[in-house]
Order: sequence, then C-alpha cells, then structure tokens
Amino acid sequence: MEKLLHKKTELYPKDTQTHIRYKFVLDQPASRLNFMVKYSPKEWNDEQLSKQVIEESLLKYNGTADASQEDTWKRFVPLKNLITFSIDDCNGFRGACHRQNPDQILMIDEDSASPGLIPGKLPTGHWEITLSIHALLTPSCHCELLVWKGETKYEKLASL
Repeated sequence: MEKLLHKKTELYPKDTQTHIRYKFVLDQPASRLNFMVKYSPKEWNDEQLSKQVIEESLLKYNGTADASQEDTWKRFVPLKNLITFSIDDCNGFRGACHRQNPDQILMIDEDSASPGLIPGKLPTGHWEITLSIHALLTPSCHCELLVWKGETKYEKLASL
C-alpha cells in the first residue's frame, strides 16, 4: 500500500457552498486507486438552533416561514452536513460521488469503479480531488481524505 495523499481538516459553517481541491501525483503506473472520505458529525441535533435556521431558510427561499403551521420546521430535522467528492485525472473528469454517507471508501481500476466513478487506465501525472461543501450546519466538522494505490483494503490501513 502506498499513500498518495492524506489530509485532515476542520471545516466550519462559513465553508458552506465552497470547494476544497487537493492535488496529488501518480508518478508510477498503478493497477488501482482507492479513496477514503470521512466527515463528522453528519447530523446537527440542536433542535432550537435547527428551528431558527429552518425558519430563516423558509423565509429566504419561500418568502414565508409559514408561521400558521407551528411544527412545519420539524419536517426538516435533523439537519445534516453534506460534503461530496469528485475526481479528475490529468486527462479530465473521472467521476463524482454525491452521496449522503459521511464515511465512504471508493475505488477506480481499469475494469471497474465505485458507482459514480469512471473505470479505465490510470494515467500517470497530476490528479485532483474536489470536496464540495454543500451544507455545513454544525459548529465544526472534521473531514479526512486518504488516497492510496494498490490492492490494500481500507480495513488493513490501521495496522500499517
């Protein structure tokens, strides 16, 4: 197993609707690339602040907070952070994974790939991963990205 990139970062609500790009170089041929993307927490369980955020959003996007229905906001809880993953190789787009799961293990090889990613030869050169921070509602959110090449499974990484 050869790590190509390992980043840990702390994100905040101000990072909502931004993109973070990480670059790495595949300097030798590889049979498989693996990606681990994790973030936590996923949910925001502060009901009082959730109500305030939801009512402000309803007012902003609908023109009304629909105060006539006292519990309208409860349909939207718990609020959730959402960070998605996309990847480009030196030739262009290799896929995107817009999933709700905050803990993902993804892969690309010549013959197969995780859903949303495009299988095919893994060209040497510069690659770029984009983490899109769609929504970050918790006071902070820890995010980790790991890229490695080869057949080593994620479960074995802890012992290396």
